[in-house]
Amino acid sequence: MKLLDLYYFIKPAIPHRVRLVLRARLAARQRRQSAGVWPINEEAARRPEWWSGWPGGKTFAFVLTHDVEGSKGLERCRSLAELEIRLGFRSSFNFVPEGEYEVPDALRSFLAGQGFEVGVHDLHHDGTLYRSKAEFSDSARRINQYLERWGAAGFRSAFMFHNLEWLKQLNVLYDASTFDTDPFEPQPDGANTIFPFWVPDADGPGYVELPYTLPQDSTLLLVLGEKTNEIWKQKLEWVARHGGMALINVHPDYLAFGEPAGRTEYPVALYEEFLEYVSARFAADAWYALPREAAQFTKDSALSMLRCHGAEGAALAPKTL
Repeated sequence: MKLLDLYYFIKPAIPHRVRLVLRARLAARQRRQSAGVWPINEEAARRPEWWSGWPGGKTFAFVLTHDVEGSKGLERCRSLAELEIRLGFRSSFNFVPEGEYEVPDALRSFLAGQGFEVGVHDLHHDGTLYRSKAEFSDSARRINQYLERWGAAGFRSAFMFHNLEWLKQLNVLYDASTFDTDPFEPQPDGANTIFPFWVPDADGPGYVELPYTLPQDSTLLLVLGEKTNEIWKQKLEWVARHGGMALINVHPDYLAFGEPAGRTEYPVALYEEFLEYVSARFAADAWYALPREAAQFTKDSALSMLRCHGAEGAALAPKTL
């Protein structure tokens, strides 16, 4: 058994707070070693040659996503959605199809009716999705069934594991399992871009990759122990200046609503204040998009370029992945 497989095998037996302590110790060293490329990697700001800008002449795109890992997160989805509704935002909620909870039809209907998006988050959320190509193919068939059943356009794997070639087996408009730069992930190879990109497939339609470009809340506020949202703001300002896509992943599992934050939580006020900042600072400049909207725009732009330039425009994905 590989070391990483062994970890995910014994992981359920390790209390969450213990895992956070261990990750925090490792992350402190990783943060020092990655000071030149995290939270900002200047190379990731390079615009793709085929890029023609955002809809309506907007300066950059702002995209909100949420991964719902467990039952606690599921219970907080409606509160999180209502917070975003009040502040004028919409987002995607990615649910685990065969995890520790069942997704109520009423919750998915509520989200859809309020203009939110529902996506698929892995299959089991246990770190085994990419253990072998054969196992991935078997899981992909079931994931595709949930994608169809939920009317979902997007997918994100657990722990941000990714294989852009294997992902072509999924019937998705987009995948969101990569990042521009994140040395704290178990598979830390970044896409090295703050722009979405097209992953072509000679045997099918291909799909769009949407890398997250703002640090995950769990990494920033729990693992690294930041007490403010200043790094989110700094990174957002940088992405906006370079005309990229500011995509964030916030987990309702870790948000403390109306009660003191536990050892594996942080106050929802940090997220709320960040959204208020975004709204006040970038009201006229940002394209506030759902992931599927950003992906559809990217797909249309990429395919238009391919029709114009043929094989010369085929290399649309970063060479780092």
